[in-house]
Amino acid sequence: MAVVEPSLVLERRLLREHAHLIALDEVGRGALAGPVAVGATVVDAAAARRRVPQGLRDSKLVPEKRRPEVAARAGSWAPASAVGWATSAEIDEIGIMRALGLAASRAITAACGQDWDASAALVLLDGNHDYVSAVHPAPLTVRSIIKADRDCASVAAASVLAKVARDALMVELSGEFPDYQWERNKGYASLEHRDAIRRGGLTRHHRASWAIADAPTLF
Repeated sequence: MAVVEPSLVLERRLLREHAHLIALDEVGRGALAGPVAVGATVVDAAAARRRVPQGLRDSKLVPEKRRPEVAARAGSWAPASAVGWATSAEIDEIGIMRALGLAASRAITAACGQDWDASAALVLLDGNHDYVSAVHPAPLTVRSIIKADRDCASVAAASVLAKVARDALMVELSGEFPDYQWERNKGYASLEHRDAIRRGGLTRHHRASWAIADAPTLF
């Protein structure tokens, strides 16, 4: 099956009606350990007229060794970008969906800063559920799009930025807890990760509220 290359067709059409767009995508929703991350890219008409960054795809389709360079190009292409986080403790306290909203809200605030008005933007959110509006402190106009990370270059850029940032954090955390091999599994339910949990229990970075013992092994 041919890989679908993301384009700016939808963004260019939507920018006829909106001053700018804020594209969002999450990484780490299904992990057993570590935070959830949401990438945000701000795109205006000038950015949408430029070419899609070379090699840009949904982060799952970009080889791991190439992701940092693709993320760097995506970050240079977008007028503004950021990654927002919600910790494993926050996930335990408020649940994964509200934690996603919290991370998304933080990403929007960081990306917009003083230069971009989030209330004047259309927020493009990968998926079929708006998890950010109920959490963000100001009103937002959100459009959820299934497979946006595959089809929309702005969302694919957010996806790669979040993936690279979260993977780097998990590699850093693995130095403190090497038995769990987070440098390889990034906190997801690999066989080695599950074995380490059985031997050593949960760390402070695990999502203790989850039924981790029952989680399926992914790889």
